[in-house]
Amino acid sequence: MTDTLDITDLHLGDGKAVVKGALITTHYHGTLEDGTVFDSSLEKGRPFQCVIGTGRVIKGWDQGLMGMKVGGKRRLFVPAHLAYGERQMGAHIKPHSNLIFEIELLEVLTRDD
Repeated sequence: MTDTLDITDLHLGDGKAVVKGALITTHYHGTLEDGTVFDSSLEKGRPFQCVIGTGRVIKGWDQGLMGMKVGGKRRLFVPAHLAYGERQMGAHIKPHSNLIFEIELLEVLTRDD
């Protein structure tokens, strides 16, 4: 594919938007380019929470989720250099792997909340 982050909105949300430093709650499904599932909050049965835009998750998420609104669904094609780069992660993610995520945004909390 490509070496740039590709963002596709599958469904536009109408809730609060993701901003840098927000605590977000998501459901996601992560696959390799060949379709192998390497991680899924849906299969684990619990949503994933993280602070976004501050380097706590892969760069593809930090960049690719900005501006997304609660209730939305987005597909991210994350090139290896915005994912784990030269590192191997777990059994499935080999070095230089491009990753594909489908992410549903459930909640955005900011300092104002």
